[in-house]
Amino acid sequence: MANLNGFDANQVEPADDLEPIPAGKYLAVITDSEMKPTKSGTGNYLQLTFQIVEGEYANRLLWVRLNLDNPNATAVEIARRELSSICRSVGVLVPTDSADLHNLPCLIHVRVKRRSDTGELQNEIKGYSKKDAVAQPIAASDVGNSSDPPWKR
Repeated sequence: MANLNGFDANQVEPADDLEPIPAGKYLAVITDSEMKPTKSGTGNYLQLTFQIVEGEYANRLLWVRLNLDNPNATAVEIARRELSSICRSVGVLVPTDSADLHNLPCLIHVRVKRRSDTGELQNEIKGYSKKDAVAQPIAASDVGNSSDPPWKR
């Protein structure tokens, strides 16, 4: 249980029901990454959180799961190829940590698909490409020193 003392729903606008965004290409950055165990417990996947940074859908989040540690060799090969696409799109070809990919702009290619279990529509990232300009990593010391978001510096 969590202590909610001090929270008053009368003082906060309720969240909107988020519908999938339209298929297309969106400027985004990776804002979070975490290695998580698979449901079966036989491997791990890298979960990347992408945040759209421009346009009507700015601040929307989409997630990608890459099965980098899995007994299924095909799943690992697919994940490694997708990670290669992500690395190339942000300009970091030899990352030492997933955090090396954070806050670097790239275009994500989003599609809308129907879930097989519920029939609901959901978004899926199906590709990555470079933003027009060459992305440069943001120094940790620069993150709090500017009013511009990292992807605009």
